[in-house]
Amino acid sequence: MADSDSVRVTPATADDVDPVTDLWIALAEGQREHGSTLLAEGNRETVREWVARSVVTGELLVARDGDDEPVGFVGFELDHGGYERERTRGIVSNLFVVPERRDEGVGADLLEAAERALREAGAETVALEALAANDRAREFYAEQGYEPHRVELTKSLAAGDGDGDGGNASD
Repeated sequence: MADSDSVRVTPATADDVDPVTDLWIALAEGQREHGSTLLAEGNRETVREWVARSVVTGELLVARDGDDEPVGFVGFELDHGGYERERTRGIVSNLFVVPERRDEGVGADLLEAAERALREAGAETVALEALAANDRAREFYAEQGYEPHRVELTKSLAAGDGDGDGGNASD
């Protein structure tokens, strides 16, 4: 767990929109090394809108250091995908902790707080995604009790990608 004197998890506020958007950009840039094809800066406005909307809906939590600066965040929501399910499912998205605060329990605190909020909203299960090549993230989620449920397969259709072997693309 994170040292409660140095990091606390709180609901995001309007003042967090730009700082959390910047953190998301750092998340997207870091995911490139794991095969993500998401553009970081190219999605700034879309992400800023998501952050602002999540502040209003209460579906974004921020980890703050002793100076009240954001050092991590997590988004979450009930799954409204249109399909009827046996159990109400919550979705956790975009869990991120700045590199210098990792291995302090901040990510676990953010995830636990998101799970608690989802449980209070009626979720009976929680789903999240991690890139297949991001061993650190997959190990973290396994330590938190998450098990594989679905596997996404991708194939590049770009000319010259792969040698007829199915390619290797992601995200």
